[in-house]
Amino acid sequence: MNSYSVNRPCSDRILPEIRSLVGGHLLEVAADPFDMLQATDLMMLDARDIRVAARVRRPGYGNRYPNEFTIRSRVPSGAETVLSKIVNGAGDWLFYGHANASHTGMEAWCLIDLKAFRAGLIRQANGHYIRCGDKANHDGTWFKWFDIRSFPQNPPLVIAHG
Repeated sequence: MNSYSVNRPCSDRILPEIRSLVGGHLLEVAADPFDMLQATDLMMLDARDIRVAARVRRPGYGNRYPNEFTIRSRVPSGAETVLSKIVNGAGDWLFYGHANASHTGMEAWCLIDLKAFRAGLIRQANGHYIRCGDKANHDGTWFKWFDIRSFPQNPPLVIAHG
């Protein structure tokens, strides 16, 4: 059984909570003219699809690494990784959370703007230092970790957190 078929059911259990947490950041209060003339109280932030990658870590990592997030960077099969897809322009936001002890909710989470992430990587190529590194997993996968605090302040990397 490949790791996707093992990991997907685990992530699917937590997707309803992720939807609840992220959903509030997709809507904004409508301006008065829309409310008064078009029966509109809330509007989508953007008129296009917003693609959200989700990564949920097991309990305990949030306390050990409160200012870091990881993205899968290598798999034994050699398939394209999430990091490669993001660097190449896929995805708009990354929901990054730490599951609670019962795996029924989040201990901590943040919503990362992937455009700001890519901008940070470009700036790193131009001399801005982003603290990051590589970490091997027991199953042969690798992750790249990033320190949120080392990214440029503008554009902001973290959209929301809880």
